[in-house]
Amino acid sequence: MRRRQFITLLGGAAAAWPVEIRAQQGERVRRVGVLTAQAASDQEGQARLAAFLQGLQELGWGVGRNLRIDVRWSGGNADDTRKYAAELVALAPDVIQSNGTPAATMLLQATRTVPIVFTVVADPVAAGLVDSLARPGGNVTGFMIFEFAMGAKWLELLKEIAPGTTRAAVIRDAAASVGIGMFAAIQTAAPSLGVEVSPVNVRDVGEIERAVAAFARSPNTGLIVTGSPLAVLHRDQIVTLAARHRLPAVYPNRLFVAAGGLICYGPDFLDQQRRAAGYVDRILKGEKPGDLPVQAPTKYELVINLKTAKALGLDVPATVLARADEVIE
Repeated sequence: MRRRQFITLLGGAAAAWPVEIRAQQGERVRRVGVLTAQAASDQEGQARLAAFLQGLQELGWGVGRNLRIDVRWSGGNADDTRKYAAELVALAPDVIQSNGTPAATMLLQATRTVPIVFTVVADPVAAGLVDSLARPGGNVTGFMIFEFAMGAKWLELLKEIAPGTTRAAVIRDAAASVGIGMFAAIQTAAPSLGVEVSPVNVRDVGEIERAVAAFARSPNTGLIVTGSPLAVLHRDQIVTLAARHRLPAVYPNRLFVAAGGLICYGPDFLDQQRRAAGYVDRILKGEKPGDLPVQAPTKYELVINLKTAKALGLDVPATVLARADEVIE
């Protein structure tokens, strides 16, 4: 309920951006671009934008007073992402806030001067966005979404919620460094937990369906979905597959659980957007993005879908329920 209330209070207002504004006399208007991977109709995307705007407002920035916001929604389409990155750069904003690795990458291709603050990027060094996490250099900084050690935590959570699991399929994007790194972390933890893990690449829905169907023929199987734009894009199909084959599954963020998935543990995306507002504020006040260190998540959320657990015949341990930030019933 708290997420829905947040969207209702803030998301509706965010849907109208960009807006024409008149600054109060004598006050300078700063221009901020936003490039997001979601579609404009996506509730999660609206909530993230609303959290970013709320963060700016708390720091003294008000649309219609001293701030103009230009938003572009790519809907995960690569061509649109490239086009909107060029559009935003052409507007000569003071700073651009981006959501996701493709958006940040295409913005960096379009400009080496306009400051960029990213969120939801898995491995900014491997992606070529920054020189290092401590000293990004250049015109880009922001907030990474995962540390590779998270993979081991997902496997531990799978064993907690489904103790009989002895084999786990790991859906990952093998073309991305985070997909390789996450699987390596899971694989390292697997022997101590008595689980055999196998990778499933996430290139297209057909490949996922065939691999999961074949894997599910064996008993005591489970599923782990690592974070990637492709996994998010195919989240409804992945959740449906897990339900069809009665696989207990652990997901990287709340989007999957809201779509009917069993359980997730991962960074709080709204918190990242609010923190991004802090970096935008500092840049607008004169700091350079290259001097602001890339930050790891500081707030995580555990979300459980009890309806899905019941459908799978699972009794969620009280220890897991006690740690949950949200329970969907």
